[in-house]
Amino acid sequence: MKKNISAFTLTMLCVFAPVIALAANTADGIITMHFDLSAQNANEVTQLWIPYPLSDRDQLIDNITIAGDYDESAVYSDQKYSTPILYARWKKNSPSRKLTLSFHVTRREVRRRDFPDKEGAWNSNDFALYLAPTSLGPIDGQVKVLADQITRGKKTVLARAKAIYDWTCEHMYRDPKTSGCGKGAVCSLLARPGGKCTDIHSVFVALCRAAGVPAREIFGIRMGKKARQDITTWQHCWAEFYLPGYDWVPVDPADVRKKMLKERLQLGDAKTKAYRDYFWGGWDQYRVKLAVGRDLVLNPPQYGAPINTFGYPFAQIGTKTVDWLNPKNFSYRFSFQQKKLSTEKNQPTDDTDAPGSL
Repeated sequence: MKKNISAFTLTMLCVFAPVIALAANTADGIITMHFDLSAQNANEVTQLWIPYPLSDRDQLIDNITIAGDYDESAVYSDQKYSTPILYARWKKNSPSRKLTLSFHVTRREVRRRDFPDKEGAWNSNDFALYLAPTSLGPIDGQVKVLADQITRGKKTVLARAKAIYDWTCEHMYRDPKTSGCGKGAVCSLLARPGGKCTDIHSVFVALCRAAGVPAREIFGIRMGKKARQDITTWQHCWAEFYLPGYDWVPVDPADVRKKMLKERLQLGDAKTKAYRDYFWGGWDQYRVKLAVGRDLVLNPPQYGAPINTFGYPFAQIGTKTVDWLNPKNFSYRFSFQQKKLSTEKNQPTDDTDAPGSL
């Protein structure tokens, strides 16, 4: 038996060694989300949709627990983007309507900059969903004109994406007065290029798509760096584009602009350049992916129009939508509890503790 166990152990070490090597910079902890809709009108059916975390190559989700006094609950996904959804429903006249979702997450820093010298062949039809316009992100008209100006003379997907990333870092800015993460209304933002993370990345994505570069926003929440922290308002949006023959490439020009605002940096400062270099092809480990997609029809479908983004919980009392940007009225509270000390090496990020959206 000892011989068999030893051989098995060696096999497992060989299988998982690359994963361990890639996970040098990691953060982990327990995120708990409390929801209480008891103060809302009890004479109507209450429905709650929550972005539901899944494991992928950049994050491991485990120890998921769901508890509450709901009459119905299940995990679904939407049909367009396959974004996972935790759904709960309470019948009319339910005096208490509470739900708690808790999970442990291990997240690794992402760095993808070993770009090939030659881009691979690709079929744009395979990426049609990430080359298409959205209701607030057109890719024609003034967006197309600007994208063509920015990418003039750029022959490759990588060169066009880099030009758009640079333009976004240089021309967009963070407006702390913006509600939530912003709506991402691209045409309005081109006229007044101030906003928060969804605004800045919506512009990046729309310009990329108009230039023939597949791109998409990712919606999630930041992790804390302290033993215990309230992260109720730490929603964040970031982005990535597809490089043919390589992979999806991470970017976060919104965090570049956030660093500049917080640290009072100018575009020409050396520290600004360090942030721009880092967030071109890199993400820090203090973020949890929850959802993708714009103009979503939830599952089960909500009343009314598709929702612009699904970075926040969504609830309806009868046919009325509850304001998800007002967690005190909603009400919900998110907390982070560090499980072990995170590892940080050679990373120029220093303040994901600050509230991300509200």
